[in-house]
Amino acid sequence: MQKEGQLKFLFVINPVSGGKAKSDWETQIRTHMRDSPHAMEFFLLTGDADETSVAHHIEQVQPDRVVAVGGDGTVKLVAELLQERRIPLGILPAGSANGMARELGIPLDPAEALKVVTGGQEQAIDLIRINDEEICIHLSDLGLNAMLVKYFEGSKGRGMWGYGRAIFRVLWQKQKIYATIHTEKGILKRKAYMIVLANARKYGTGANINPEGNVADGYFEVVVLRKLNLIEILKALFTNRSFKRERIEIISTRTVQIRTQKRTYFQVDGEYRGRTKEVSASILPGALVLLLPAP
Repeated sequence: MQKEGQLKFLFVINPVSGGKAKSDWETQIRTHMRDSPHAMEFFLLTGDADETSVAHHIEQVQPDRVVAVGGDGTVKLVAELLQERRIPLGILPAGSANGMARELGIPLDPAEALKVVTGGQEQAIDLIRINDEEICIHLSDLGLNAMLVKYFEGSKGRGMWGYGRAIFRVLWQKQKIYATIHTEKGILKRKAYMIVLANARKYGTGANINPEGNVADGYFEVVVLRKLNLIEILKALFTNRSFKRERIEIISTRTVQIRTQKRTYFQVDGEYRGRTKEVSASILPGALVLLLPAP
């Protein structure tokens, strides 16, 4: 039986996130929580039917808060299970890029992030429903970046060298998209190097693709990268600079349907989804409750 003021936490740990051993994360969590009144449960992802296993564990444990310990993929997996349960989600950034944590101002230092998990404020944020099949918390896109995700996943060198090779392979090809974009505001026909569905502002590298984005305003943005400049792309990928406004077009909307002439590379929250000729998306306002730093 839970004591008054006691919360039950379920920590969902990705054992390989960021190259850090699972025992390190569990030790840090136990040390931080040692003098608190709260109860803890741990679940380690295995890569085998994780979604079903985590869902079953949530039903068994009945936690007050669930904490994703991993990168954006781990956060997304847990978020999909919590969106209808209205259980607050905490994030311990343990991945390589941690794009969503950076976007939300969650500290990358484990001790500071744990303070947010135990004492942060609850805030509802929007999600994007993609093709009526999955959610997008952060950023999805067609074209240049999705191609980069695919090549990086298949690269033998998974560090910065592998990432650099993938970038130059993508930029060398410079494949354009010929797309028809249907939104609430009308129909656009565009030639582009990349079309982004942006719930947030920045990629995990720091590239600011959607400067005015807000994860809790009931809208998402369709960002069309129409012109390509090699130096600007590299600066945007590795710094906090925004793309020049004359090179992009931003449409704020609640729904979109995109059709392309040819099958185009597509990714959702950093996970490659193959090549497609059609993507539909709609906003899910306030669908996920997060634990965030106090203002």
